[in-house]
Amino acid sequence: MAKKEFTYKGRTLSEIEKMSLEEFAKLIPTRQRRSLTRGFTEAQKKLLIKIKNAKKEIYKKTIKTHCRDMIVIPEMIGLTIHLYNGRSFNPVLVVEDMLGHYLGEFVLTRKKVQHSAPGIGATKSSSAVSVK
Repeated sequence: MAKKEFTYKGRTLSEIEKMSLEEFAKLIPTRQRRSLTRGFTEAQKKLLIKIKNAKKEIYKKTIKTHCRDMIVIPEMIGLTIHLYNGRSFNPVLVVEDMLGHYLGEFVLTRKKVQHSAPGIGATKSSSAVSVK
């Protein structure tokens, strides 16, 4: 079975990579488009510089960032970006399907609650248990 070619809003990946940022902004949803047209923050600009240098193989270190509000643009495809979740940096491999989404969507900030056994005083019956 042949692999299906990736398209985003009817455009192939090679066409999207050739587009300017303004043309790409017309393809993405309104919330992300507004964020792109307002311009990048200073932290986002630093991240873009690291991404461009990593593509040219000038920047050899892992790309670490706190910019969870950065929108995935075509320049990022194929890179592994380590995103901060509030506790640690988690690696995220940027693929074509992530175009137009925020980076923060791919690293969860909350863990699933896992309860252990109830402690002393948690229930009426636990008061009858002797404390050792």
